[in-house]
Order: sequence, then C-alpha cells, then structure tokens
Amino acid sequence: MRDPPRHPHARPSGRDDVGRAEVGGGPNGAALGPDGRVYVANCGGLRRFEVGGFVFAGGIPDDYETGSIQAVDLATGAVETLYTEADGAPLRGPNDLVVDAHGGIYFTDYGKSDGVTGDKGKLYYAKADGSSITMIAAGMEGPNGIGLSPEGDRLYVSETYTARVWWWDVTGPGEIEGGRSLGGSGGGNFLYTAPDYTNFDSLGVDAHGNVCVASMIHAGISVVSPHGRLVDFVDIDVDDDPGITNICWGGDDMRTAYVTASSTGQLLKIEDWPRPGLKLNHSG
Repeated sequence: MRDPPRHPHARPSGRDDVGRAEVGGGPNGAALGPDGRVYVANCGGLRRFEVGGFVFAGGIPDDYETGSIQAVDLATGAVETLYTEADGAPLRGPNDLVVDAHGGIYFTDYGKSDGVTGDKGKLYYAKADGSSITMIAAGMEGPNGIGLSPEGDRLYVSETYTARVWWWDVTGPGEIEGGRSLGGSGGGNFLYTAPDYTNFDSLGVDAHGNVCVASMIHAGISVVSPHGRLVDFVDIDVDDDPGITNICWGGDDMRTAYVTASSTGQLLKIEDWPRPGLKLNHSG
C-alpha cells in the first residue's frame, strides 16, 4: 500500500501545567479509573541512549527496583502503589494498560532485558482497588500496547520488535480466550504484522473498532481493521522523529488526536483525525 501524504496538521500541543505527582521509576501507560484516579503502568525505569541524535530508552538502570501499577489522585498528587507482584512473582516492566467497563485493569508487562538475556512478556488483569491481580497470558515477545474493542469483547495487544498485533476474545472480566493461531504469542490470535521494517509501540482503538498502532522507524500510525486489514497508514514526520509511541483522542467529536513523538520529547496535537477515537471507559 502506498503511504498517504504526511499529515499537514501535526504540531506540538503546547503546555498547560496543572500539577505534578512523583511516581518514581519509569511511568509509562496511563488511564483514568472508576474512582477518578489515573492508573499508571510503571516499568521501574529504563536507560537513556541515543541513536543518530535521537533519544531512546531500554535496558535496566542501576537504580531499578521493581515494576508496579500505581494510582494517582489528580486533586492532591497522592500516589498509591497497588501492585508490585502477582502470585509471588515480581512485576518486571509494566508498559501499558486499559480499564474495562467493570473497573478492572488489563496491562502488559514487557519485561526487562540486559542486552544478553531477557524476560518473556506477560498480560495481567487487576482490580483497581488493589484487591487482586492475575496473570492471564505469558510467553510473549515484548507486549507493549493494549486496548479493548468498542464492545469490550476483544482484547488487542501489540508487540514491539515482531511488529505484530494479537487479539483474544474477552469471555468475562479478566477472562480471555485465544488459540485460533498455531503458536500464537501468549496463546493469542494473529491479527496483523507490518510489511516493512517497523517497530510497534502503544495502540488506541477508534470508534469504528480499528486498532491504531503507534509505529516507530517507519514513523506514523498503522490503522488496522478488526479483520486484520491495513485500512490506512498516517505518516507523522515531525523533526524526522522516528519514535512515534502513543495515540489517544479528545475533543467534543473525538476527532482530535494526541500523539507522542518520544525521541524528540514532543506531544503532538492533530485536528480532524480521519476517524473518531473511541471514548474510553470512566473517562467522564
């Protein structure tokens, strides 16, 4: 598929400082929960390095202690650490999360790597009140982004270096079923893989049910249908930043996209996104 022209309206969104919470470690994905707090997937920190003048992160920093799931009170900045382990096994590198209609949290644990050996990735389901956490999939290759379909009946996960998207049927709160693809990562069902050298980061689901995957190296957003077809690729070229890592939406019509260009440290605001984003659970 020939890529469409680069989006003409991508620009830094500006700043609006409204407060700050110190969560420590390495905060990554975040989402509003049923109690109005922001829930954070904290990977415990990464090393900073540069390639070609651009900033990236990886590895295990000297001050690493653990990964965690945290909750931040937006009014006071108070931080509560809800989970650092599951069934006695430590959380290594929580990366991204999504909150379901029941107030439960699905999240990816990317794991950690020292450059020689590395963890296999896992998926978890946890209650927002801190009362329970369960591993629901394992043996994955760098699970990163995670999202739910508009009906909440599918769970999607993107893997970074394989540039693949997997999905499971959601059969109940914290209960998923895959198995349709032979050798599927984490037992998941195969949806899509990039046709060129691309790394996948986080993802968002739009109102039409398309999985919009932040794509690095070939920088932009891969828009993938629930049937596994590439609907669109939106090139995002801001200062040649190869590190497009996240997308979410806002505005009255959910047609304003917010995208992170991480290797230059910019938050981009894109008006008139081609398709409206999906309004998330508990977003008010």
